[in-house]
Amino acid sequence: MESAKKEKDIAASDSASIISGIEADALAEEQKIIKEAQDSVAEKKKYAEQKIESILNDAHKEAQAKVEALKKKNISSIQLKLKRRSLNMKDVVMRNILDRAEKKLDSMINDAQYRSILINWITEAAIGLGAESALINASEKELALINDQLISDVQEKIRNKTGKQINLQLSKEAPLKSQGVVLTAADGRTAFNNQVRTRMLRKEREIRMAIYDTLFTDYRKE
Repeated sequence: MESAKKEKDIAASDSASIISGIEADALAEEQKIIKEAQDSVAEKKKYAEQKIESILNDAHKEAQAKVEALKKKNISSIQLKLKRRSLNMKDVVMRNILDRAEKKLDSMINDAQYRSILINWITEAAIGLGAESALINASEKELALINDQLISDVQEKIRNKTGKQINLQLSKEAPLKSQGVVLTAADGRTAFNNQVRTRMLRKEREIRMAIYDTLFTDYRKE
């Protein structure tokens, strides 16, 4: 009887030990699973945070790039507008100077030195025309100054410059409306316009550069 009881007690003790071991193993496994789950969650959380940070960094860089591009575009646009405004202003100044020069020349017609200006213009036109015989036309005020002596002086100046003899006469056409002279070959086929406005157009680049060099020292840098 005692032996049977003892065996029963041992069996009960072994069962309790086994159950305890199973419970311990189960607890350990549970802890392991929980730890792995926690580690996995932490890893995923860390990855998610890094991903979010990367996305935010990319967005920030993209935003910065767009801001810089917009800034450069705006600066370029402003610089272009300023340059156009500057060029427009320079053109207005140049036109004003040319207008004043034209009025100044017109006011000089009655001056004694204007005769030499006419001689130079007619000489230049005659040489440029290259005809053996030409007709001279000018504005009404200037025609009053062109007499035989002036024509003789022009012919002499042409001979000194080119060695050629050119026959010059006053045209019977209506006087020119604007200041300056026009020489037409006797056969009427060619003409040389040496009126003030035409001369200014012909010398526009030289006049423009002279004005810009004098008034706008930054012109060549643009």
